Amino acid sequence: LWWARSPPARLSRPLPAAAGSCPVGPCGRRAYAPPAERKRFYQNVSISQGEGGFEINLDHRKLKTPQAKLFTVPSEALAIAVATEWDSQKDTIKFYTMHLTTLCNTALDNPTQRNKTQLIRAAVKFLETDTVCYRVEEPPALAELQKNEWDPVVTWAEKRYNVTIGSSTSILGPNIPASTKDTFISHLASYNMWALQGIEFVITQLKSLILSMSLIDRHITVEKAVLLSRLEEEYQIRRWGNVEWAHDYDLCELRARTAAGTLFVHLCSESSTVKHKLLQD
Repeated sequence: LWWARSPPARLSRPLPAAAGSCPVGPCGRRAYAPPAERKRFYQNVSISQGEGGFEINLDHRKLKTPQAKLFTVPSEALAIAVATEWDSQKDTIKFYTMHLTTLCNTALDNPTQRNKTQLIRAAVKFLETDTVCYRVEEPPALAELQKNEWDPVVTWAEKRYNVTIGSSTSILGPNIPASTKDTFISHLASYNMWALQGIEFVITQLKSLILSMSLIDRHITVEKAVLLSRLEEEYQIRRWGNVEWAHDYDLCELRARTAAGTLFVHLCSESSTVKHKLLQD
């Protein structure tokens, strides 16, 4: 019931590495590289509550992680979302579409063996190479587009967290004050380990801490966050044209991963569960 094992991989990636479809950790390794597809071997999917949380049942068998741990999640809402991923699979199981399951596996197995402090520092480190902080001077049209689209998000973040971020056209990027990093470290510390895994996953997709926190704080939508993270690429597409199907596929995949990561963070941050008694009444 668990995925084929693979070498542990990293959950945060420095630019300009390409985004993967699963969480990554330090040293450029992927957390999990599941097989592309597998024949569906179960009929029914259900959830049950155990001592450690909520479990996923495939027929009468308990789902387990790649390291053979019992697959247990902290909230009923998250269990329902994961069960929906498994139930939506058709004749074959397409693991690369099951982002919530992958994130749960990473949170449970912690293949890179990082603690909360290490996760937070890895996330804040993205400020040094944040997408919305790097600006161009040429061509003027792109420079103006970046200013019009990115400046409002940076301004919001500065007001929201009472920090100084700024932007730069230098290849070295902006000089982020230590106090700004400390503020983000303090804010991220308010999240639990599971939510932090999701936050870092979103950051690696958007290549931006600022866009990720704007999204998680519900200031912008998934569609807007993805568009802002791909601003230069979208500008080039409008100028030179679209590569048939390729760009659209990449866009849809990025939206799916970003949406799943954001949902994961919210579901891991909420302690509420569905009250069966109320539903029965």
